[in-house]
Formats: sequence, structure tokens, C-alpha cells
Amino acid sequence: MKLITVAAAIILNNQQQLLVVRKKNTEFFMQVGGKLEPNELPEVTMLREIQEEIGCEARIEKFIGRFETLAANEPDYQLVSYVYFIELNEQPHIDAEIAEMKWIDLDDVDTRLAPLTTEVAIPWVKKYLAEVVV
Repeated sequence: MKLITVAAAIILNNQQQLLVVRKKNTEFFMQVGGKLEPNELPEVTMLREIQEEIGCEARIEKFIGRFETLAANEPDYQLVSYVYFIELNEQPHIDAEIAEMKWIDLDDVDTRLAPLTTEVAIPWVKKYLAEVVV
């Protein structure tokens, strides 16, 4: 199985909704993020992709971990993701190759979500919010 290595952002709003985007000519909504350039650190990729995809300056709050899932839009690819919890410095807007952007509730069942979102991002956010609220 072929590998794609990416950096991916978990971004929440004040209503505890998760930001997801859909790239042009794809079906699945996913975390903001993208492929690492050669010799690029995941942290650098993360901030660059946020700027390119949703036009925002951002701050990395926390490195969540390295995860492996199936890729959403590339059959037969394994996705290796460096996932970060991100704080945006401004309101996001669609840019670059993004077709659609939306804030979803953590129990959203109507949106076609990428495996990374359903298997990693949403469970992490639920755990994080349970710890913060306590």
C-alpha cells in the first residue's frame, strides 16, 4: 500500500464545532491540512496549509500525535497524519483548492467525512472537551 504523509489541523469554534473542508473534485470533508513538502517539518506544513486553504494566520496549541488511517480520496493509499490542535487568529474563508468549508457538530451523521476525521479528530475532540469541562 502506498503512503501519503500529511499534517492535519483540529480547529474548533466557540460552539465546539469542528472545522472541515472539501477539496475541489472530491466527496469527503476532512481536516484542513496537506502533504509535506520534501524536507519540510510537519509544523511548517501545518501553518502553510492553513494559510493556503483557509487564509488564516494560526498558532499550534498542541501536537496531538501521529496516526495512520486510510486516505479518503485516494484508493489504496495509507495516510500518515501529524495532527495538531490549532487556534486561528482570524475567521477562516475558502481559498486555494477548497470547494467547501463548514463547521460540523461532533455527532454529525449527514456529512461524508474522511477516515482521519471520524477515527481520530472527532474522538480526540470529544475526549478533550470532556476533560476541559470537568
